[in-house]
Amino acid sequence: MQSENSPADPGLTIVDLASAAPLADLSQIDNVTDLLLDRLRTAPDHIAFEIPARRGGLHDPWEQISTREFMRQVTDAARGLIARGVETGDAILIMAPTHYLWAVADFASLFAGAIVVPAYETATDTQIDAILDEMKPVAAFAGDGATERRISASAARTGQSLHTWVLGDEDGNDPRSTPIRDLMTCGTEVTDEELEARRSAASLDDIATVVYTSGTTAAPKGALITHRNLVGQVLNTAAAYGEVVRETGNTVLFLPLTHVLGRALQLICVAKGMRVAHLSDPKEVVQALAVLQPTFLVVVPRVLEKIEAAAAGAAREKRIEPVWRIAAETARNWGAHLEEKDLDAARRAPLRLRLQHAIFDRIFYRRLRRVMGGRIEYLLSGAATLPPSLALFFRGIGVPTIEGYGLTETTAPLTGGRPGALVAGSVGTPLPGNTVGIASNGEVLAKGIGVFNGYRNPAHNADAFLDGYFRTGDLGSLSADGSLTLNGRLKHIIVTSTGRTVAPERWEHPIEAHPLVAHAILIGTDRRYLTGIVLLDAEALAARPPHAEPERSETGVAGVQRCTDPQVLREIGSAVEEANALVTPTDRAQHWCALILETDRMEEFLTPTMKLKRGLLIEDLAPVVDDLYR
Repeated sequence: MQSENSPADPGLTIVDLASAAPLADLSQIDNVTDLLLDRLRTAPDHIAFEIPARRGGLHDPWEQISTREFMRQVTDAARGLIARGVETGDAILIMAPTHYLWAVADFASLFAGAIVVPAYETATDTQIDAILDEMKPVAAFAGDGATERRISASAARTGQSLHTWVLGDEDGNDPRSTPIRDLMTCGTEVTDEELEARRSAASLDDIATVVYTSGTTAAPKGALITHRNLVGQVLNTAAAYGEVVRETGNTVLFLPLTHVLGRALQLICVAKGMRVAHLSDPKEVVQALAVLQPTFLVVVPRVLEKIEAAAAGAAREKRIEPVWRIAAETARNWGAHLEEKDLDAARRAPLRLRLQHAIFDRIFYRRLRRVMGGRIEYLLSGAATLPPSLALFFRGIGVPTIEGYGLTETTAPLTGGRPGALVAGSVGTPLPGNTVGIASNGEVLAKGIGVFNGYRNPAHNADAFLDGYFRTGDLGSLSADGSLTLNGRLKHIIVTSTGRTVAPERWEHPIEAHPLVAHAILIGTDRRYLTGIVLLDAEALAARPPHAEPERSETGVAGVQRCTDPQVLREIGSAVEEANALVTPTDRAQHWCALILETDRMEEFLTPTMKLKRGLLIEDLAPVVDDLYR
């Protein structure tokens, strides 16, 4: 299904390449379900999952689920699907938050020979209709009764009939819903032979799942991901990070399982025995870390920014903010020193730096590590660009952060930094079995074990590939050792009325590192000069002492106010000045404003993976933008 060239850019060529040989042998694996079967044979009684006690809080004991028990639940649900008429190759929708039973539903669908179609709970009715119309699922798993009814209503609108089961509401409080436990009891007549025939029907080159992109600039597109894509990425990534993903480790998974990164991480953990606990509410993560004490955690940069900001806020309230600033700078300096990639680097650090680091470790750093559970050996940051200063800070406090890069179309990780060779600002080298290229326009290209089989709608494939390489839409460059550095999005490039081209991320990212900033947007397409809009973080503003509402004024746009607070504007103004100093004079924002958006309005402009819908935002804020050019 892949198009071998790009009609839209006939002169585009590949100018640089970096590859990594595969480390995993897939010859003995038929499909994704073999990952669970192999684990069952190896360690049936190993604890695979932890789930919160029913009606219990985060601090109550968590129930432990062995690989054997997980397999029992998966096969029971798979038998139920077969009994309810699911056939090989049928599509099954999963529309639910991150939850242990999401994993059960996912594997059960694959064991029944079906294709899994995840959908975000935040999807609009129009998006649900489009997915159902395109995929025509015969069954669905919903997060709760309300979501189940949305799916049923969509099925009625699109003229389809499907069975639905609810993953939540396990106590049966909603009489209108059918819980998944009912499914697990209705397939007792399905024989072992019939189940095995269904489980083994798919080959590595069959479609395992169709994942719809989150859609920052256009309608979501269904990416066809094969069993080979999933198995290849899982086993090769696990081989590359053997010291991180291991039986004695554990993680807390709060990324949406609808997103391919969360799903891939879960499969890696199942295959390699790393214990998983799920959290559907990201706001509970910090509390849960102290209880579950993970050794590894996947986060988005905003989580790390909030942890650093919370530490700064605590220091401010205790009136030791000047000391904290020195401690934070010491952490960044220590992190930069460790970037020498030498195990003896710490011993060769300047005496003053060693002493400062030892003192601040006792005062601050070890407390931060305790807040994060006290056992985290590595973080993995993905989904957005991690500011280098933040990567250096966390490495400096003793929590190295691996930066990675991937997309839905690459089945999540395409590149990643390696333990012992982490470079702040780089997203690492290609993972085993993958190749990264750079096109003549600076676009990042991808080819390899994880690169998908094209889009569900063939029309979307026309401009998606160049000489067999997937066009990611990201801009980047490769260093001599094959490390990839990202430089922005191709679609975000600003072309001014004078013909200048500007990559806005070089201005935006430094401002977004400020704890009060949620997003920064550089504007200037078809304008003579550039301006900027800074969206403030409502939670960070509320947490500032003396916890008073910042001064603001109306903008004329519903749910959007202009921040007029002098203290806040001084802080943001300093961040803007620093960002302007980092770019050439013609790439600087000549004017800017700071806005506060109501929570509901902010959510309108974010994808489920927290990416900004820039075009929609700029269009909605047209009156504010026009004011910046008056």
